Amino acid sequence: MRILAELPHPECKISIFSMNQKFIIKFEQGTLEQSYKIAEIDLVDGINGVFELLDNAFITEVLGNFNTMRTSFLNAFERYDS
Repeated sequence: MRILAELPHPECKISIFSMNQKFIIKFEQGTLEQSYKIAEIDLVDGINGVFELLDNAFITEVLGNFNTMRTSFLNAFERYDS
């Protein structure tokens, strides 16, 4: 896996990788991680297509997913710990 870019964002780390003719877009926030894979052939402009894909609406949804993930994990941990 080869890292192609890291995008600055105040609420999460965004990294773009290339592996096996796929772009992997990884979002990290604390101990949580989300990744999305897309075939390189599906994007006309290559890496520039990935940058276009990462618009504000998508990033806002990803950040909302982190909140849901965090709540789910904390609920599961509370059940485990009790």
